[in-house]
Amino acid sequence: MSFHTEPEPQRARLSEVAPGIRRVVASNANASTYWGTNTYLIDGPEGTFVLDPGPADDQAHFDCILEGLPDQSAGIIISHHHSDHFGAVVKLKAATCLPVYAHEHFAGDSFCPDVMLKDQDILAGHLVLHTPGHASDHLCLARADGILFTGDHVMSWNSSSIMLPDGDMAAYYANLIKLLNRNDNLYLPGHGPPLPSPHSYVRNLLERRLTREREIVRSLQNGGKTPEELVILLYRKTDPYLAKAVLWSVEAHLDKLRKEGKVLAEQGIWLAV
Repeated sequence: MSFHTEPEPQRARLSEVAPGIRRVVASNANASTYWGTNTYLIDGPEGTFVLDPGPADDQAHFDCILEGLPDQSAGIIISHHHSDHFGAVVKLKAATCLPVYAHEHFAGDSFCPDVMLKDQDILAGHLVLHTPGHASDHLCLARADGILFTGDHVMSWNSSSIMLPDGDMAAYYANLIKLLNRNDNLYLPGHGPPLPSPHSYVRNLLERRLTREREIVRSLQNGGKTPEELVILLYRKTDPYLAKAVLWSVEAHLDKLRKEGKVLAEQGIWLAV
């Protein structure tokens, strides 16, 4: 499938990506974050919300967020508990006294949000969608004008990593289908550029995972294998981090297939049933 790219964004600078929505990209580029984490400032009648303040150690990014916040600011929203999205929350809350919104079962073990959100809540005119898969506490936010903030559930530059035990491949599939059943027309992801006309892209993401799942089952029908052997057989990744991320996905696929009764493990060797 075709992923989306963009030139390296200017750091510590807010740019408008849609009416009332500004983006700044953190300086935490790596193999799993593309150019870095997207932070969004979302203006509305209640004031401005910050979605995903980014990593804790990017002072220029943090200062840009503070400078971009108007006097009428309303809160901080966390799409999920991973540190590249959540790391600066404590510092931003201390600097602004803004309340922090997150899923009711927020998975960070050292922070308690001020306002707990659940699926189908309305926050400042946005419909809250609980979309576990990449993370158990993952949220997307849908605006009535067709804009959907997708966090790491759907990213424009790559597919999401699914790592056990917090990740869940079956939930990831189900929530891709959940988004396909909606009519949003622009996704604003947690990493990478905006994604217009997203439905064909999401269908391709799902089909890519289903194809990989079929390949795993077919490979195990030819003899038992470890997850590491499946990675070598089915993927060609030379970057050590990407190879590790692929291993996470294989393990998540195997966990889903095991729960469905299609494979089983014996002493670390996986077999088709």
